[in-house]
Amino acid sequence: MDTDLSSASKLAFPLLAVVQATLIFTIVMIGIPLPDIGREFGLQASDLLLVSTAYGLPFSGLLLFGGRLTDRFGGLKLFTVGLCVFGLASAVAAFSTHFNMMVAMRFLQGVGAALTAPAAVAVLRTLFPDPSAFMRAMATWGGVSVLGGGVGFLASGVVTTWVSWRWMFVVPVIIAIIGLMAVKWVLPKDEDSQTVKHKIGLDPLGALLATLGISIGSYGLIASGELGWSTPVVFVPVLVGLCLIALFLVAERRVNDPLLPKGFIGEPNRIVGLVGILLAAASMGLVTFLLSLFLQIQQNWTPLETAGAFVPYTLTLLIMNQAASRIVGRLGALKVTISGLVIGAVGLSLLAGIHQEVTYVSGLLPGIVILTLGTSLMFSGSAVLSTMNVPQHQAGLAGGVMNTSMELGPTFGLASLMVITGIASDVVGGYSLAFATAAGIYVAAALLAWLITRRRYQSTVQTASEQSG
Repeated sequence: MDTDLSSASKLAFPLLAVVQATLIFTIVMIGIPLPDIGREFGLQASDLLLVSTAYGLPFSGLLLFGGRLTDRFGGLKLFTVGLCVFGLASAVAAFSTHFNMMVAMRFLQGVGAALTAPAAVAVLRTLFPDPSAFMRAMATWGGVSVLGGGVGFLASGVVTTWVSWRWMFVVPVIIAIIGLMAVKWVLPKDEDSQTVKHKIGLDPLGALLATLGISIGSYGLIASGELGWSTPVVFVPVLVGLCLIALFLVAERRVNDPLLPKGFIGEPNRIVGLVGILLAAASMGLVTFLLSLFLQIQQNWTPLETAGAFVPYTLTLLIMNQAASRIVGRLGALKVTISGLVIGAVGLSLLAGIHQEVTYVSGLLPGIVILTLGTSLMFSGSAVLSTMNVPQHQAGLAGGVMNTSMELGPTFGLASLMVITGIASDVVGGYSLAFATAAGIYVAAALLAWLITRRRYQSTVQTASEQSG
């Protein structure tokens, strides 16, 4: 990335990337083994939902506050604390003897992840103080998270088939240990940054409202897939979550150091980047979820065969991640993001042709590969746009906002598009309708991104003309 880095520092980026990938890996790693966990603990569907969401809810809900803590106390300190919580919770979860213990440890994993993810971005900002070098790093960073999800999906199928689901927790434990070793020997110290330390407040009320609003609302959205929108378990949390988020926005106007500073998200490039990340995460969550159901239920594939169906997806991500920095550097983050939306729409349109007799190689594989190409470009370009022009003292905030968008993408995507699947007369027809709808959303987002940035460009040209006149 940067030829001026020392030999030790050259190890820092890949180590940080592996940690970030592992945080996402940990979300999906129990997806395929979930039925085995349910049988071992004698769980009902509602219990399985808690096991599945216990990690993601605190992860997504606490990211903004994790970003604030990072900016207040330093990236390396929060990275260390977060990895300690994450690693210890993972180790205990592997030995869970009952349902409550498993849920509690998954929850603590999520807390640790919410501290680690924004701190990793802050450490990355310290590692690459030059803005252009930081942008090149973020272009690669954007594909790291989705790659972690793909590897987690594959690994869970293999582990479920050959050994016990408990072995899945070995990976986050090992990576946490490696990350903590890197803190001492590899990662740049906070005090090495030449930027002035900004002593900002913690905004505890804003943190509480944002965390509860996102977590409670997300739980309702996730539950809608299993229980439908007519049950209180679904619509009450969604309404409560929306009310809390509304209160959060009002409260932020009344504090001196708001958790989310005014205008931070409103910058056009950042809007495009955050929407791009949200849509990319949503589409990949939709595809892995629906195609897993289709292959295992409709086609009677085994968990191992289903995991194998996504090998091309993971290989495509690996290839694109290697080229991401060069592509963004040559074309620019905005063009890459919009191109990714268009290519992703083509992939989703191909997947919309799914039917009961479809074959994997000719009917599903082209759509999977093309969609993966598009979303990989979206993640790379959007990561750059989301963190563009962010000063060191807001690096944690940028990491928290970006990861929040990534975490909420699958939640909102699945909740909304699963409603659409119910409109169709049959299950597979519902899958087709969901993919077609997602393709339309991609096209609309590409047009809006072009219009937003085009309007900003015209405004800039007009201002420059008036000043020169």
